[in-house]
Amino acid sequence: MAMHGMRGLSVFISDIRNCPNKDQERLRVDKELGNIRTRFKNEKGLTPYEKKKYVWKMLYIYMLGYDVDFGHMEAVSLISAPKYPEKQVGYIVTSCLLNENHDFLRLAINTVRNDIIGRNETFQCLALTMVGNIGGREFAESLAPDVQKLLLSSSCRPLVRKKAALCLLRLYRKNPDVVNVDGWADRMAQLLDERDLGVLTSSMSLLVALVANNHEAYWTCLPKCVKILERLARNQDVPQEYTYYGIPSPWLQVKTMRALQYFPAIEDPNTRRTLFEVLQRILMGTDVVKNVNKNNASHAVLFEALALVMHLDAEKEMMSQCVALLGKFIAVREPNIRYLGLENMTRMLMVTDVQDIIKRHQAQIITSLKDPDISIRRRALDLLYGMCDVTNAKDIVEEILQYLSTADFAMREELSLKAAILAEKFAPDLSWYVDVILQLIDKAGDFISDDIWFRVVQFVTNNEDLQPYAATKVKEYLEKPAVHETMVKVSAYILGEYSHLLSRRPGCSPKEIFSILHEKLPTVSTTTISILLSAYAKILMHTQPPDQELQNQIWAIFNKYESCIDAEIQQRAVEYFALSRKGAALMDILAEMPKFPERQSSLIKKAEDAEIDTAEQSAIKLRAQQQTSNALVVTDSRPANGTPPQVPVGQLSLVKVPSMISNEDHNSTDHALSHENGTLSKVDPQPPSADLLGDLLGPLAIEGPPGATVQSEHNAVSGMEGGPGAVDDVSAIVPIEEQENTVQPIGNIAERFHALCLKDSGVLYEDPHIQIGIKAEWRAHHGRLVLFLGNKNIAPLVSVQALILPPAHLKIELSLVPDTIPPRAQVQCPLEVANLRPSRDVAVLDFSYKFGANMVNVKLRLPAVLNKFLQPITVSAEEFFPQWRSLTGPPLKLQEVVRGVRPMPLPEMANLLHSFRIMTCPGLDPNPNNLVASTTFYSESTRAMLCLIRIETDPADRTQLRMTLGSGDPTLTFELKEFIKEQLISIPMAPRAPAPPAAALATPAATPTPQIPPNDPAALLAGLLG
Repeated sequence: MAMHGMRGLSVFISDIRNCPNKDQERLRVDKELGNIRTRFKNEKGLTPYEKKKYVWKMLYIYMLGYDVDFGHMEAVSLISAPKYPEKQVGYIVTSCLLNENHDFLRLAINTVRNDIIGRNETFQCLALTMVGNIGGREFAESLAPDVQKLLLSSSCRPLVRKKAALCLLRLYRKNPDVVNVDGWADRMAQLLDERDLGVLTSSMSLLVALVANNHEAYWTCLPKCVKILERLARNQDVPQEYTYYGIPSPWLQVKTMRALQYFPAIEDPNTRRTLFEVLQRILMGTDVVKNVNKNNASHAVLFEALALVMHLDAEKEMMSQCVALLGKFIAVREPNIRYLGLENMTRMLMVTDVQDIIKRHQAQIITSLKDPDISIRRRALDLLYGMCDVTNAKDIVEEILQYLSTADFAMREELSLKAAILAEKFAPDLSWYVDVILQLIDKAGDFISDDIWFRVVQFVTNNEDLQPYAATKVKEYLEKPAVHETMVKVSAYILGEYSHLLSRRPGCSPKEIFSILHEKLPTVSTTTISILLSAYAKILMHTQPPDQELQNQIWAIFNKYESCIDAEIQQRAVEYFALSRKGAALMDILAEMPKFPERQSSLIKKAEDAEIDTAEQSAIKLRAQQQTSNALVVTDSRPANGTPPQVPVGQLSLVKVPSMISNEDHNSTDHALSHENGTLSKVDPQPPSADLLGDLLGPLAIEGPPGATVQSEHNAVSGMEGGPGAVDDVSAIVPIEEQENTVQPIGNIAERFHALCLKDSGVLYEDPHIQIGIKAEWRAHHGRLVLFLGNKNIAPLVSVQALILPPAHLKIELSLVPDTIPPRAQVQCPLEVANLRPSRDVAVLDFSYKFGANMVNVKLRLPAVLNKFLQPITVSAEEFFPQWRSLTGPPLKLQEVVRGVRPMPLPEMANLLHSFRIMTCPGLDPNPNNLVASTTFYSESTRAMLCLIRIETDPADRTQLRMTLGSGDPTLTFELKEFIKEQLISIPMAPRAPAPPAAALATPAATPTPQIPPNDPAALLAGLLG
């Protein structure tokens, strides 16, 4: 800021600094603001110098944190001043005081544009800086073309072009739909040939934003990026001012490697070889030195190089070198370097075949658990959690248990949760799992949630071989002088159910077990007292022959608590006392607890809710693809037809306790035989799904990946019926084993859904009490839906609930739904949808309400279907044929002869495709009986992906055609092909038959699937779409 000679401004700043307190400062500021306001009212008497001085004062006051709600017009008017001092203050103050939506900015657009296209480089820099700082939509619409011309101009100095690149980057990030970058691939390639490293660095920042949005258009830039990296790595033609502590332009190196990570693969062998040579040079030339600044720069380059090596899936030798280098980092004394080493080693877990190499550093990682810095301890814990598998689970869990006793209280809950999850996922046998959880409760009882000890109870109840062992262990813990209350809960439940199995052992008679439990009664809360009372009743029931002394003791306790103020304890005491006097009938009434049905792991769900570090999640997902557990699985329910269910690895499993036999005998049992109340089977050795947690917690995955056997005629997940008879009446929305509602819907639900798949607003569901409307807006891979819930009655609708059952490929957030809808009122519930990847699965709205005595529950498919994320695009012959030829064959290009097509003229077929946002391109195919079409698919994984379609018809037989479809993503190609095929085929529906009995539901030749509780989201989805 050139403020030389502004004595009034200097005096004002001095006065502010000399104020003894905040009140005095405020008085001085108010006085100055009043003076400025008075002077601005008589603007004609102001000289340019005075206006400039007062605007500087306004900026200073604004920087002090005071509101400045006037003088904006004076600041904007200075932009058009002919002299630099006035113009400078105008641009700076306007950038600080006004946001992108301020009306006064429109007055300055022409002046800013004149400065940009003018010849004065100083004015150009001022204008570009302001536009880049504000980045409003109107600026983007009016000035983006001029900024682009300035960037590409060969007559401008590098300083101006640098600012133009950064200004364009800001405009593109804020308004990608306004800034036109079509055809910019050649221009970006031209900019990458720039010798000036300043312009090159700014252009590379712009390229990173462009390829992040659409890398397909910028393949020509890839070899040039590699050449830039090679130039920097060899320190060729790098000016001294761009060399930072001996490192050639580390910022440009980082940005270039970041841009390369957006390209899926490098096919050219020469380019790939050159790039790996550069990366090898970076890996070999990086070491830890004493200079902090040099370390920071070299490590920024190194860690970006590691990310690029992982992205390119380099050879195992280079991966080993990367891990060895990180191993050196986690062993140094500098905490920042150790932290970065641990963090990047966690990211390395997502690479194939690297986990075994990382295991070599397990001892050093465990040492980091004891580091004084808590952030390093957390990173070490994340790394141990991510690298754990069946081979090292025992060692890692034991180390966590050992560290738990001395760990900070801030980490104990996370340590306990992760130890419990690892013990459950990788337990070699259930006795070890029980030992681990009991140790966790003993050492960190305050941080053990109910979910953890509930899970132990489930394991013990479902495995008879485990029950005596568990009872013995909890008795040992109870005999300690100090026991946590959670341990008392677990012990009371297990000893109440299974202490009779120990009755012949010394010190385990019913009276002694009761005495051990009863010692803890005075120290526990009311919740635990309830469990203890149940245990006493069970012990009394198992005591055969009856012990009169023990019976009197327990009856006395029941009598004591019959008048307890707590209703739960009082009820249990009264009922147990009455039941215990029933004599022999007590055995039937208080029989052993039945086995628990198989259910999702609440621990795994808690881990997902905790939002584990992204790199750790990636590692978990990758390992889930590559390894299976060697544990045995016990399911607790036998299907009605007696066929043993096949349990996939992705589902929750119980681990069988090894029997006390030889290894040969143990191995022979791997092929499994029946087990009482359950089936013992070997885990399927095929890889589990990519997202282990998603499989445990998400809805049922009905549709397989590309290449799986697919019956399109029975594909339940597309939700796009070909004809009105595809799904009708209320049974289309009733899940399995659920009775139909007494309130019948008005109109055909399937037809309403199908109509909303073609348009963005309409009625989704209606019955005599409520109407559910929907209005949607779709942009790229995002969608915003609003549910309109309208009460049609003069009485309120109560107990209103709405639950979204999303498929794995959609991320859906529903706002709060009110519990009551007033009479004759309508409420709006916004719904945000994000498409993660291609799929035809359908989201389900589970909606329920109560009107009078009627409880109504419906399951409605939401029209967030695949075609909503399509955007029609017209492709010319010059664009179509090179893209078509580049897709050489499966899996990127698929062809299928489709039979049973609904006969329709070619124009009607084109209209049908257009209704699903697929644009036909006339004139590309010389055969008039063929159609060529194109569209763009948007998702978070594919970004904007071009899809090309060719349909060849036979005029003599309109019931069959040949369809060829190609895109840059194999999953998208498969899903879109199946989607279009479903729209073209007419599927006759057989007459609805009564529901068969459970034993007849299994298809004879099909692989049986595990039974799912009817209230599980998977069952709801299967019932809806089955």
